[in-house]
Amino acid sequence: MYKTLRPLIYKLTPEQAHHVTIALLGLAGRIPPAAALLRAFFKPRNPGPAVQAFGLSFSNPIGMAAGYDKDGVGWQGLACLGFGHIELGTVTPKPQPGNAQPRLFRLVEDQAVINRMGFNNRGAEYMANQMQARRPKGLILGVNIGKNKVTPLEEAAQDYFSLLRAFAPLADYLAVNVSSPNTPGLRSLQTRAALEGILRPLAAERVQLGRKIPILVKLAPDLTNEELDSALETIVDCGMDGVIVTNTTVSRPALQSPHYAEAGGLSGAPLAELSRQMTAHAVKMLQGRLPVVSSGGIMNAAEAQRRLDSGACLVQLYTGLIYSGPGLVKEILDKGVTVR
Repeated sequence: MYKTLRPLIYKLTPEQAHHVTIALLGLAGRIPPAAALLRAFFKPRNPGPAVQAFGLSFSNPIGMAAGYDKDGVGWQGLACLGFGHIELGTVTPKPQPGNAQPRLFRLVEDQAVINRMGFNNRGAEYMANQMQARRPKGLILGVNIGKNKVTPLEEAAQDYFSLLRAFAPLADYLAVNVSSPNTPGLRSLQTRAALEGILRPLAAERVQLGRKIPILVKLAPDLTNEELDSALETIVDCGMDGVIVTNTTVSRPALQSPHYAEAGGLSGAPLAELSRQMTAHAVKMLQGRLPVVSSGGIMNAAEAQRRLDSGACLVQLYTGLIYSGPGLVKEILDKGVTVR
């Protein structure tokens, strides 16, 4: 069905298509008969292996990556597609429009997307209100947090503090985003000194809040092995609970699409090898000290299994849904994925 509809969807600009689909998912998720129909249609024959990670119980290892549901408007519908977890955001303390349009590009020939969205979102208060809705049983809901563009880098910690306070009572885990290429200077926060300046105070603030909500850190795929090792050691030293690899890449592997030169972060099939290598490196370097979540270029069941075989405890999808459709989670689970 999706293959039939896809040419019609592609007649819309990528951003128009995104707004339409997220609105429809949100609407369907809020109407019980529609939600029940979605769940029945996308219910996998194989529910998938349950996973225990960073103190949480996941019904299966397949998650929705951050970036799709930035404002928490569609997660109830997304939950009907079979995800074990959904990561909302990236959310910033204050609303911001993001970068100028056009800022989202389909690279159909490459099964890829380039985006330079720039953390466009309606802000923490709006997201928090959206999360008040009743949650389906067993769904893990995470929130990906970032700094506002106008916040100076040296004051970034304050943005992350305010988001911790806002979402610790609402989310199952938080993911600290210091790796988007579309907020000026953000990736410089992946150095040891900058990470410590954010993560140590976050850990202390979490204690003061009285709830040890798991905190993960999302890293870029463009770090060298030495930079990655340094970031991972810092994340461990600061008492964080996990790491997500990877965000989008600013590199440009051999691409066929005429949009290949657009600025922004590349996701989809061309990112798979880089993300796979980074996942394996992180798992080997960490030696079980932290769980690794793998994201980036997972377009099918075979790639999801490769990431799990490399030692990731969970995987996250986004661009794969654009090319394979909403049945991708069911397809992956029905193939019988296993977790080490």
